[in-house]
Amino acid sequence: MPPRFRDLKKYCENTGWDLIRTTDHYYFMKVQNDGTVLRTKVSFSLGSEIPGNLWKKIVKQQLKTTEEEFWKDL
Repeated sequence: MPPRFRDLKKYCENTGWDLIRTTDHYYFMKVQNDGTVLRTKVSFSLGSEIPGNLWKKIVKQQLKTTEEEFWKDL
């Protein structure tokens, strides 16, 4: 089952990401122990599925995790 934007928002809330702004999207930021800053944004359309190609980019480049870890931490 592809994730929905509500899943991504819940993941960010559950794993210590800071909500830094809500304008056209929810914008989240997380500072890693090594000082690396991660950022992601979540659509207000929380019920919509995240398209597959976008989802792969979010997991790998923005969340810096795996799909398995994402679902576990949800």
